[in-house]
Formats: sequence, C-alpha cells, structure tokens
Amino acid sequence: MTPVRLWRLSAWLRRRGLLRPALLVKKLNSAIYHNSLAPGAEFAPDVRFVHHGFGTVIHSNVVIGKGVRIYQNVTIAVRARSDSPHRIVIEDDVVIGASSVIISPAEGSLLVGRGARIGAGAVVAKDVPAGATVICAPPRVIIGDEAAAADQSGD
Repeated sequence: MTPVRLWRLSAWLRRRGLLRPALLVKKLNSAIYHNSLAPGAEFAPDVRFVHHGFGTVIHSNVVIGKGVRIYQNVTIAVRARSDSPHRIVIEDDVVIGASSVIISPAEGSLLVGRGARIGAGAVVAKDVPAGATVICAPPRVIIGDEAAAADQSGD
C-alpha cells in the first residue's frame, strides 16, 4: 500500500463522515511513511510521491492539481486554521523538490502556477507564476581565513 493510496482512503473516509477511521488511516500512513497527510486536503488522483513521500507534511487547506510530483521531506503549510478560507493551491503539472517548504503568508493564501518547478530546499512564501522555477540561494564555499572571518561576523 502506497502513501498516496492510504491518503486517498483517509480522505474518502473523511468525506463520508467517518472521522475516526479517517484519522486511524492517517496515523497508519504516518507510522509507515513518517508523513502527515491531512485527509481534508484536496488532491487529484494522480498525485505522485517520489521516494514514497517520506517526511512529507501537507496541511488540510491545500489543493493539489493533476500530475503533481512531490519529493521527500516536503512541507506544504497554510498559516491559518483548518476551517479558514485561506488555501495553498498547487496547479497541474507542478514538481516540488526534496526538502522544500511552501508556506502561505499569515492568514493568507498562496498559488503555485501550472507547470512550476520548486527546487530542492527552496522556501516558497509568495505566489509562483505558471512555468516558473524557484531555487534556493546558491551555496558558498568558504576556505581558510575567510571561514574564520565569516564565523566572527555571523555569516
């Protein structure tokens, strides 16, 4: 049983008002795949987790479109209560790289446009246009005296 199938089952149970069984399936998914996939989230049937979505956290106020691929250790979090109107909407054909974070503004919504790519380790806190690619800052290699100076300055 894959994490997506367990998530689908949990969401199906929740939609039918079977809250306790939905929560039980969510906890089983969490125990096996070390994730937290809210049964209240809306997602297309073909959403795909790469590497089983280990460590993935998805808030209940998230809407995920068709053909979305999500790698491991991804967090998609809405900074609002589950019963609020605020959402993160991830449109069709988006790829979300490993260890990336998509977080809405406080009490606000966020949109990731169709075909966007979120690079590994990127932090997204505002809308991403369709077809755009988001990457994290490039790493710096510091050698010798430069490293000591950076440590003292707080870089």
